[in-house]
Amino acid sequence: MSRLILVRHGETEGNVAKILDTRVPGLPLTERGAAQAKTFGESLSAPPRALFCSAALRARQTASYIEAATGVPAQVLEGVHEVQVGDLEGRNDSQSHDIFLDVYHAWHDGDLSLRVPGGESGHEVLERIVPVIEDLRAKYLTADASGDILLVNHGAAMRLIGRTLAGVAPPFTTNNHLDNTETIELVPAADGGWDCARWGRFTPPFSYKAAPTQDDPMG
Repeated sequence: MSRLILVRHGETEGNVAKILDTRVPGLPLTERGAAQAKTFGESLSAPPRALFCSAALRARQTASYIEAATGVPAQVLEGVHEVQVGDLEGRNDSQSHDIFLDVYHAWHDGDLSLRVPGGESGHEVLERIVPVIEDLRAKYLTADASGDILLVNHGAAMRLIGRTLAGVAPPFTTNNHLDNTETIELVPAADGGWDCARWGRFTPPFSYKAAPTQDDPMG
């Protein structure tokens, strides 16, 4: 069955410095991030049916390496950029990480009304991303479709989508950050919902309890 594969972008300068980097266009890939993106594209067992990415520079660069490896042109989609952290933008101190993670974890626990000062609420994040994903489903993931759809986007946004659409629950969703170019794979379910077939290194059931970490909080 065809899947929607959400791909986290390659490593950036912000990831290395643990900077809360969410505004578009954002920071570029590092040399290591470019190599990760190239390896990801070359390791695909088959070219995707379609390839999309967010407008952020790191996502566009990652998608460009996948395009080069597969020959599938990358298309930029509006509205699927990273969770916006508002007043915390550009900061990398532990206090800022704690403020963001407290709000982010509350979203996974069901309180989507909270927001980082000057940033988005969980409701606002989902209101801009979910319609895009459902549009991709309607266009590309019909019952007779073949081939996967790749969407290069961002770790915190991806994990919230996996939590919301596929019902993967915390603490798995909050403790299991995604490394650069790791994926969340979503499969359309017959009832109109989604099943999660992969979350980073893990496959169902998603009961693995990793210790929480503040390394790369956007992962």
